[in-house]
Parts: sequence; C-alpha cells; structure tokens
Amino acid sequence: MSNLSIQQLELIATEVREDIISMLLEAGSGHPGGPLGLADIFTALYYEVLKNDPEKPEWNERDILILSNGHCVPVRYATMAHRGYFPRSELKTLRKLGSRLQGHPERLRLPGLETTSGPLGSGLSQANGIALSMRLDKQKGRYVFVVMGDGETDEGNIWEAAMFASKYKLSNLIAIMDRNNIQIDGFTEDIMPLENVKAKWESFGWFVIEIDGNNMEAFIDACSMAKAVENKPVMIIAHNIPGKGVDFMEKDYHWHSGAPDKQQAKKALQELRTLGGRISSEHQ
Repeated sequence: MSNLSIQQLELIATEVREDIISMLLEAGSGHPGGPLGLADIFTALYYEVLKNDPEKPEWNERDILILSNGHCVPVRYATMAHRGYFPRSELKTLRKLGSRLQGHPERLRLPGLETTSGPLGSGLSQANGIALSMRLDKQKGRYVFVVMGDGETDEGNIWEAAMFASKYKLSNLIAIMDRNNIQIDGFTEDIMPLENVKAKWESFGWFVIEIDGNNMEAFIDACSMAKAVENKPVMIIAHNIPGKGVDFMEKDYHWHSGAPDKQQAKKALQELRTLGGRISSEHQ
C-alpha cells in the first residue's frame, strides 16, 4: 500500500497516460486505445492492490499479475517505471531492437513480467495454472490477477479456462476484463456480441463485480471485495473508456492500434497535461 490519496493516484495515472503517448510517438507504432483506458487500473494495481516490491521483483510472497491482452503492455511498462522497477528514461526504447520493452511482454527480458503474451485468449489459462499451483503449495494470502480484453473473449479457450477455474474453486484468482467495447476491426457488439457479459460469467460459476473502470476508488474497493470471496473465482468487469484522456481517441476503435504523429501527440499531451483544459500548463 502506498498511502497515497485517490487524487494523487489519479495524477500518477495521468502521467502514465502522458508516457504512453510519448512512448508510442517515439516507437512509431503500438496501441494507444487500450493502454490509455487501463491507466487507472494499472496505477491502482501497482500502488494499492498488488503485493509487490520494485526492488525485489521476484519476491516469493508477491501477487502475480498477468496481462493477457499483451498489446496493451505500454500501460504496464509506464506504470512499472513510475513505481520504480526501472528508469522512466527507458520507456523511449519501446519496440526498439534489443530493448527490454518489446511490443508484447517477454518474461525473460524484464524482471517483474510474469508471462510472455501475444496470442490472445491464453492469459486466463496461465492464471489458472499459477493459482492452482499456489493452492497445492498451500500458499495463503497471495493472489493471481489477470487483465484481459473484452474482444479476446471471442476465443473459445477463454471459456474452457472459465470452467476450469470454477470447477476448482480458484478463489485466489481475480480476473479483470477491460470492457471498453472495441477491438481491432470495430465495436465488440458489431464483431461478435458479448452481452450480457455479467450473466455469462455468473453462469460459469464466477462471482462477478461490475464497475466503472476509470473510477480508481471503485476499482480498489472491487479488489478488496474480490479478496473476500470464498470458493469462487472473481471477475471484475471494468467499463473503461478506450483512449481515456485524449478527446480525439476516446471511444474510437480506429485507435485500437496506430501511433500518433507529432501533431497528434502534441495535442494529446497538451490535453493530458491540462486535464482537458481545466488547468494551465507550462508545456506547449
């Protein structure tokens, strides 16, 4: 626990969003929509929810965080840098040859990454295995968190994993769905309708909590509730705004992927630094 106020955490999340824009501009490629929408959740995870120690990323008592929708990794890198896992200056190496910060997370490159992810739909199965192994090893007080996209739940192996977690009553498993309603080709309800998402997961035997994912306090409270659930895995459906904080990116599936150019990045950074024009900024 960081003992920071919600307002302080929200400012960190805004700085994380600024770093995401700068990283993608430098890289010339990447995914802005999902990472910008997830900045509140990742800030809350690393500063308030997860048991983690930046100085000891392999700490035996740490909670595990798996990013299933690996293309959203810029938000994880930016948050980890703010938390002290590595220097923020390294963020500008995103997607560069030889960098530890690849376009999808690679476990062996960067301490603190728990899995390598690229193929969508795999993260929940990986989380199942780790959660079950923790139980077999009688490890108490540790949790496995897995962040997953709503579009990737089109994958059939997600639902196989959902059945597995329910059968084995993996109450040390907390899944977080980035319910931002977009995927690479369009809006989720046009590509492959998912609703009623809550009822689906409940029918698979999960305890489901539904929140505004850009409300940091609501997310932290949901995680506390999830840890109190017994004999069931927990799904937190987080309704996030893709491209959050950048007006021309918000809710536009075209920004699922694609880096901003210099003018777009300048506009985005100005909006973030002024909190949408609510405050003045010395940066132009």
